[in-house]
Amino acid sequence: MTADCFAENLLTWYDQHGRHDLPWHHNRNAYRVWVSEIMLQQTQVATVIPYFQAFMERFPDTCALAESPVDDVLSHWSGLGYYARARNLQKAARSVMDDFGGTFPDTQEELETLTGIGRSTAGAILAQAFGKRAAILDGNVKRVLTRYHAVPGWPGQTAVLKQLWEHAEAHTPDERARDYTQGIMDLGATVCTRSRPACDDCPLQQGCTAYARGETSLYPGSKPKKAKPEKTTWMVILEDQEGRILLERRPPSGIWGGLWSLPELDPAYGADELQEACEQSLGFDCGEPELIGGFRHTFSHYHLHIQPARLGVTGQNSIRDDAQQKWLHRHEALALGLPAPIRTLLTNPEQATLL
Repeated sequence: MTADCFAENLLTWYDQHGRHDLPWHHNRNAYRVWVSEIMLQQTQVATVIPYFQAFMERFPDTCALAESPVDDVLSHWSGLGYYARARNLQKAARSVMDDFGGTFPDTQEELETLTGIGRSTAGAILAQAFGKRAAILDGNVKRVLTRYHAVPGWPGQTAVLKQLWEHAEAHTPDERARDYTQGIMDLGATVCTRSRPACDDCPLQQGCTAYARGETSLYPGSKPKKAKPEKTTWMVILEDQEGRILLERRPPSGIWGGLWSLPELDPAYGADELQEACEQSLGFDCGEPELIGGFRHTFSHYHLHIQPARLGVTGQNSIRDDAQQKWLHRHEALALGLPAPIRTLLTNPEQATLL
């Protein structure tokens, strides 16, 4: 199958079976396409749709996103994970306003100057928003191309990625770039799936090398596995005499960067030492701790064992609200950007133990 047949067959399939009614297809513009592409990184379409709709309602354009408080942006991202995406989204929106006069750039080079936009995301914006010929290489496209060309190795390796970009550029047609890019993403998401691909329904079956060899399960190659380290922490739900809880803003970079979370204490403390630890680390006296069922939360590069404990503040606390710490009632806390496990812990502690 030639490169032209590849695109032609894919487009014929897309016309009949592709997804034509996703929320970002309506009132299509660079801003809406960009936000959807960032949300879709590491996240499935079904999960993204309600987040996208709520995000658009609150931040309908680049200006609204650029001028909003970061806490508001993070609260609308809470639950999507990979929170650096949300912070980078706002940084890029501010760059569009400051450096491009509020108009989204329409070249690969300019798009890639925006925080959080790489080669594939820039290509998707060019094709989807501006109808320009531009190759993309998200996870779904990588899977289609590694199987079709039987490209060995893990796609995260530089040499493998270079081959895949060459194939992506070769197959992208001059016409109907918008439909082609959506079609190849749809094919990977719905037919050429990670496990049990529906090869009999695939418009590219005739030219697929992995299918011809009966080796679709071998592609793409797996990422070399490393044992994830295990970490442990105490998370304390400190409640003052007004029924407010103490939240702390996490550092801007790293895990849950910029989100609000519960104070943490060194796991070396025993349960019977938590009162003393609160006094030493946070500066006030507490009553007896009430332990809540612990749970494990998995990040991309380690497992975190969280042991929550609820403590009532018995005296006047020495912490005052500032940019990094706040005493809030639960309904106020839930309006902020919180990591999903912390949100669950504050609303339904029993459910958190099942995470």
